Amino acid sequence: MPLEMNREVFITCAVTGSGGTQDRSPHVPRSPQQIAESAIEAAKAGAAIVHCHVRDPETGAPRRDIHLYREVTERIRAAEVDVVLNLTAGMGGDMVFGSPEAPLPLKQQGTDMAGAAERVEHVRQCLPEICTLDCGTMNFAEADYVMTNTPGMLRAMGSMMTEMGVKPEVEAFDTGHLWFAKELVKEGVLAPDALVQLCMGVPWGAPDDLNTFMAMVNNVPKEWTFSAFALGRNQMAYAAAAVLAGGNVRVGLEDNLWLGKGQLATNAQLVERAVSIVENLGARVIGPEEVRRKLNLTKRAPLAI
Repeated sequence: MPLEMNREVFITCAVTGSGGTQDRSPHVPRSPQQIAESAIEAAKAGAAIVHCHVRDPETGAPRRDIHLYREVTERIRAAEVDVVLNLTAGMGGDMVFGSPEAPLPLKQQGTDMAGAAERVEHVRQCLPEICTLDCGTMNFAEADYVMTNTPGMLRAMGSMMTEMGVKPEVEAFDTGHLWFAKELVKEGVLAPDALVQLCMGVPWGAPDDLNTFMAMVNNVPKEWTFSAFALGRNQMAYAAAAVLAGGNVRVGLEDNLWLGKGQLATNAQLVERAVSIVENLGARVIGPEEVRRKLNLTKRAPLAI
């Protein structure tokens, strides 16, 4: 595949995530106010899109309460800076098994299984421009945890998102996830101009070596738009790799806590670093209105309560 560098790049900031990072850095936001403020600062630094999870305001544990999503949405929409909002819809498919000799019953702590409508209800109410669709089931680093997304569940959730007028962002953790996403487009569940995030280096999905990355890139149809990220120390290397491969960039505290050795980052600092990388490659960082035109997105206020 010839090198086709992207010269009109948008940056997504993944603001907080749902991993157990809240006690590893004081910069990981917990409350809706903190999440919104961090997202707004990332937008001021150059992020056109902010990708948001919500957490328990006291403990920082991952949550999916609708009132938390609504508060984050309303605060970001009310800000003086414009930004495209991307809410996760990845929660509600968590299974934690028992020991290898007694896998059932599932452990109550950590298991959270919900129906398709419940998993996207916050999307229906908040009406972000984008929401995520984790396009497959995968073992994660934890010994007995499985992220569960069956084909039937993904068809149901994807159809609901499309009917809402919210663009699904396919989260592809391995090549098989791209294979199924193509099937969803073929079936009309997703629009032909699909949006995909290549998630590299997440145990135990696609490793973040460049050969695997280019295998993922080469499986993205030409009419789709893709971004990419890698975890930890490779986050900024993948900012460059994604642009050189023709894609867009994701950074943020969901994926990496560090700006440098011994230096904890803020979301805004990570975005600033990514802006510098993109511009030094000779590309231009585009803003939220250009992203909306490029991806056919509509900015809307949340539904009235």
